[in-house]
This record gives sequence, structure tokens and C-alpha cells, in this order.
Amino acid sequence: MADTFLSGEDLAVLTGRKVKSKQIEALRRMGVAFFVNAAGRPVVARAVIEGRKEQMPRPAWQPKVLTG
Repeated sequence: MADTFLSGEDLAVLTGRKVKSKQIEALRRMGVAFFVNAAGRPVVARAVIEGRKEQMPRPAWQPKVLTG
């Protein structure tokens, strides 16, 4: 799970801020997708920063006869 989200240190480097409210402000200004956890800390998925896209599931194959 540690690899899934940025660490507190990573967030401090990314935003240039150590205070969680200032980190949230900086992330909003940068347009970085994040959510705030129950402790009030911003949580950023590592994939957001690295530019990876989520894998979309491939639609199941159906013969054209059934799809119209």
C-alpha cells in the first residue's frame, strides 16, 4: 500500500509545504487530484503524479449477431 500513495515526505517535496492545510492549498493550485483522509491529510495516488492511467477492463467479446 505504501507504493500506491505518496508518502508524507513526498507530499512535502511536491508541494513545498509541511502543514497539511497548506499542502491542500498547493495541490488545488497545481490541479493535482487528491482526497482528504479522516486525519485531515491530503492523499495523492502515485499514479496521478507518474502519469499512469488506470487500466480499463476490456469489453467481453460478443458476436455481431447478438449486438444488432
